[in-house]
Formats: sequence, structure tokens, C-alpha cells
Amino acid sequence: MKSKLLAIFCVLLLSPPAIVAGSKKAEQVVDSGTFGIFVAGRRVATEKFQISQSPEESLASSELRLEDGSKNGQRAEMKLSPSGDLVRYKWSEFGSSSAQAVVEPQNEFLVEHIAATETQKAAERSFLLPTSTLILEDYFFSHRQILLWRYLAAQCRASQSQQGCAMTRTQFGVLVPRQQNSEMVSIEFVGKESTPVRGAQRELNRFNLQVEGVEWALWVDDQYKVQRILVASEKVEVIRE
Repeated sequence: MKSKLLAIFCVLLLSPPAIVAGSKKAEQVVDSGTFGIFVAGRRVATEKFQISQSPEESLASSELRLEDGSKNGQRAEMKLSPSGDLVRYKWSEFGSSSAQAVVEPQNEFLVEHIAATETQKAAERSFLLPTSTLILEDYFFSHRQILLWRYLAAQCRASQSQQGCAMTRTQFGVLVPRQQNSEMVSIEFVGKESTPVRGAQRELNRFNLQVEGVEWALWVDDQYKVQRILVASEKVEVIRE
């Protein structure tokens, strides 16, 4: 891992954007694409996502569509302040269900509004979590990439070294709105590794993510964009397309 990370994460999501006095920069797309989601080798869903940044906020939007022939799916939109604090998160289902949830700051902590339908009065659940807490929704794999970027930015700032970043094992508190609970996850850098992506071997950076005792392997390219995710114990594989 090289010191160029410091430059990359100064302009990417979760770092304060540069603001030129007297001018306003347009929104910049940081990453976009699709992830194919496979269970035991069979495609079950596709996530389409986009992550963008402006001087006022960062925005991550995703749409998950199932491959079972139905029109059911889920959407998520996460807004973050320039410092990385949560501004608003909205999750919703479409198709046969219209359930939705909204998470937003309230008195320096987080509150979730949950409703089974668009017209139902929302119930509230409060979490004693700081507004810097990241959302890590169940089925949106782009959220794992955002968590990885948060880890990289924190490691590089803490290092204060021109030679690179520490890349030590680090824990993060996250909120999972669909489950209406919070949990601790950990992430660490493993090293360069050859792994198959779309039928070809690629030399990529591997990170391990531990979630509730389950290990997720994330392989990312030199721009730190996720190319492959593997949850071996669950026979789940995610591939960037």
C-alpha cells in the first residue's frame, strides 16, 4: 500500500471536498456499476449502484433486483456530510411490498423510522450511536466498499507517514436498518493475491471483513474499487461487471 492512498482519499467519499472560495463545484461520480450476486454458483440478484460527491454532500444510491422473474426489489439512498457523518438514509422495497425505513440524526444520535407500507404511520426506534456510524445494509454490497474506503481513509490519516498507511485490524460500529440493530465489524488488509474475476486471474488487494463471526474476503483493484467478494461459508460470491 503506497502513500498515493492519501491523495486518493482526500478527494473520494468520506473526506472533506475541496471548496474554492466564490465557486461551487459540480457533483462528481466517484464510482458506479453493477454487482452480480451468486449463491452456490447461481445468480440470484443484481445490484446497480452509484457513489457521487459534491462540496455539500456525498450520495450513495443502490437498486437491488432479483433474478427470480418477479419485479420485486429494494432501493437504498445514503447521504453523508463532507466529514462523513450520516445526513439521511432511506431503504425501501418495490414490487409486492412497499415497506420502508429512514434513518437520520436526532439529538446527536440516530433514529430509525420504520413502516410496513407507504401510508402506514412510521414507528420509531432510537440508537445511541454517533452520527459518524456507517450503514451496512444486508444486501447492498456497495456499502462494503464504502466501509472499506472509511477504513483506508482512517488508516492513512492515523499513519502520518510519507511511506504508506498502517493497515492494522480495525473495528467499526455499523447500523443494519433492515435488522433494526447495530453490530461491530472488523476489517484488515491481507496483501496482494491472485483471484479469479470473470474467468481470468487478477492480482488484486485483499481485505478481510469480519461480520458476526463470518469472514468476508474483498478483492479490490489499485483504485480501491471492489472487484470480487466471497463469503465462503455461505457460498455467496459477488462480482463487479
